[in-house]
Amino acid sequence: MAEHVLTGTRGPLTAYEWPHPRPRYVALLVHGYGEHAGRYEGPARALAGHGAAVFAVDHVGHGRSAGERVVIEDFEDVVADVHTAARLARAAHPELPVVVIGHSMGGLVAARYAQRHGDGLAALVLSGPVIGAWELPGRLLALPELPDTPVSPAALSRDPAVGAAYADDPLVWHGPMRRPTLKAFVRALEAVARGGDVGTLPVLWLHGEDDRLVPLDGSRVGVERLDGGCLTERIYPGARHEVFHETNRAEVFADLTHFLDGALAREAGLLAP
Repeated sequence: MAEHVLTGTRGPLTAYEWPHPRPRYVALLVHGYGEHAGRYEGPARALAGHGAAVFAVDHVGHGRSAGERVVIEDFEDVVADVHTAARLARAAHPELPVVVIGHSMGGLVAARYAQRHGDGLAALVLSGPVIGAWELPGRLLALPELPDTPVSPAALSRDPAVGAAYADDPLVWHGPMRRPTLKAFVRALEAVARGGDVGTLPVLWLHGEDDRLVPLDGSRVGVERLDGGCLTERIYPGARHEVFHETNRAEVFADLTHFLDGALAREAGLLAP
């Protein structure tokens, strides 16, 4: 894995690259709230094994990037930062199709990215995405004081090793949510709801049926608004929030790569003379 320093909208960003000697496509991973791109080593390696050159960036206030911890003033800035990472990837591989894969808060960012830059993408993948009817920000903002309740490691996966690694990770935020970020979530959810569908862009929606952090039914509202007619849905019984780190992750990666094969074949057909 190689590291890069990019100029973000609000300061330096740390980006990561998992190179491939002869890639078929570029995969851009977009991580979730309070975590960092380094937690995606497993998905990155699975995608590299499928022929991808993989790139990711730590969002502002996350991981090794600059900014007050987990403070996001405006998600449009985060979308712009992801676009900066996409430019890095495209400079390295100008002829290759690009797919964006966003998890949780990263699904919100990826959805908005597709609304703004979808004409440059071959596919969009949303894992447990924070889109649609997500009630947590409004509920917390109604309180006079935010509770100091971090994300429960047990909510991430049925694999206890995943929760233990998360709890011990110094680059993960283990404190309370921040009011500016909650307000930014509300505005971003509204922006995606108003932003329309993504047309003929192939979309894969992955979700754990037992996801208590981002409930399935709330996300469905947003996914159905985003769908322009090319949606593939995979709901995993018993799975929790992080399907890429779940006990059935091999099944999830098989579904992901099968979908990408179809999307890339479709892109090649569209681009063929």
